[in-house]
Amino acid sequence: MVFFIIVLRALSACLITNAHYTGIYPTDLIANGGLIGDVLFFAISGYCLFNCKTNFPRWYGKRLYRIYPPVIFITLFYFLTGSYTFGKNNFVWWFIYPTYYHFVASILFLYIPYYLVVKWKFLRDRIPLIMLSILLIYFLVYVLFYDKSYYHIDNVREWMIRFLFFESMLLGAYFRKNKEKFENKFHWSLPIITVLMFGLYFASKMIFVKYSKYASLQILNQLLIFGLLFFLFYLFASLDARLQRMPKVVKKVLIFLSDITLEIYVVQYVIIALIRPYLTFPLNWIAITASIILAAFILHVVCELFYKLVAFLGNKIGKNYNIK
Repeated sequence: MVFFIIVLRALSACLITNAHYTGIYPTDLIANGGLIGDVLFFAISGYCLFNCKTNFPRWYGKRLYRIYPPVIFITLFYFLTGSYTFGKNNFVWWFIYPTYYHFVASILFLYIPYYLVVKWKFLRDRIPLIMLSILLIYFLVYVLFYDKSYYHIDNVREWMIRFLFFESMLLGAYFRKNKEKFENKFHWSLPIITVLMFGLYFASKMIFVKYSKYASLQILNQLLIFGLLFFLFYLFASLDARLQRMPKVVKKVLIFLSDITLEIYVVQYVIIALIRPYLTFPLNWIAITASIILAAFILHVVCELFYKLVAFLGNKIGKNYNIK
């Protein structure tokens, strides 16, 4: 895997986690960037999954097999410790669909059209056109059906966000398909434009939150974050060779975080809620961050042992029955 993807994956985990640190910093303005982390995550998925070489059931099953064990194990653990209770939601909601984690519902749904796009050459060769078509549908739905009386377009638990997530996956696929145009093609304007897009995105977010009279224009916020995603992805792709020359210790930390991004996401909610009331900044930040990383690593080890056990049992059964 190219190294800039590892860096972006680690960055997405940090941004998503940081956005959940409300009540931890001296001001909650710092606890932000979660949606940037989300779109990065989906763009990375689109980049990494571009070359589909198997049929859909096998491909989709493999994706589920990597996603569900961490989700099921941590959900079960939090139920056993009393952190989660069924309440109004049943077993299927918690463990199968949609689960407590919004990305599970989104990714399970979006994997289907994504596979069709990258598997069918006619569509794969027309990704920009498909992205434009989806944008037009998104805009039409926004104008005709979306409640524009208040700002909520960046709510990750609302169905409209999946337009943005799918566009992000397709953007990742576009970068993979045209990687020779972007990787190690650095230009001094890229960091400037990226910082500018970052400022415009957060300025729009602040304006829409503070001034409800502009809520009807909130779709601009989604356009700005998509523009930010494009230049952020482009910037890191252009720096891939330079990123690989970072000190070994930094690279090891980034690889470690990249390997446990899913686990970081699923363990953090309960840990943040448990520690937050008892410490003040910066001790709360240190304790919560260390606990999340430790818990994520333990969950990762448990899942890897589970995958190895399943592989071992599968091989043994195959040999016993001469299955090839």
